[in-house]
Amino acid sequence: MPRPDLRGEPSPADVQAARAGDREAAARLTAALLPRVRNLVRYLIRGDREVDDVVQDALVSVLRGLGSYRGEGPFRSWADRVVARTTFAWLGRRRAHQQREETLLEQPSHSEEPEPEEYLRRRHVVQALDALPLEQRHALVLHHVLELSVPEVAAETGAPVETVRSRLRLGRVRLREILSPATAQKVS
Repeated sequence: MPRPDLRGEPSPADVQAARAGDREAAARLTAALLPRVRNLVRYLIRGDREVDDVVQDALVSVLRGLGSYRGEGPFRSWADRVVARTTFAWLGRRRAHQQREETLLEQPSHSEEPEPEEYLRRRHVVQALDALPLEQRHALVLHHVLELSVPEVAAETGAPVETVRSRLRLGRVRLREILSPATAQKVS
């Protein structure tokens, strides 16, 4: 079995075969998408507790929706939007069934082996995203991670374009405050 593309772009042959019902191609497709989907879901929701459940739902949604993929753009972009919609739907269901919880920032694990620098950088960014209001967080992730335009973010979130612009501006200001070296020294 070929190694999955860690950037999350499965082979066109696997996409076509999975659309036709080939289980092995579907397994390769989900293996190729898994790291990207997990990162995207983690960027969109607070805390690690429910990430795996949402990732599973998102991958199932991608597989079920394969028939709607028209092949007009990169499969990865189509899958990103399916994952974002699935995540937003999950967040809406959770809000409807529970009171909002505030999740404490997770403390990095203390292992004897040093963790890779990339992982630590991502954890730092995710912790900073955890401090943002959900609306700002969602706007930033959709715009900067998925590279959606402001009108596309507005369509995805159901917010007016000017509201999205405001959320992006306020979110960037807050992230700069959180991630600035001066703030990091104060926290240490």
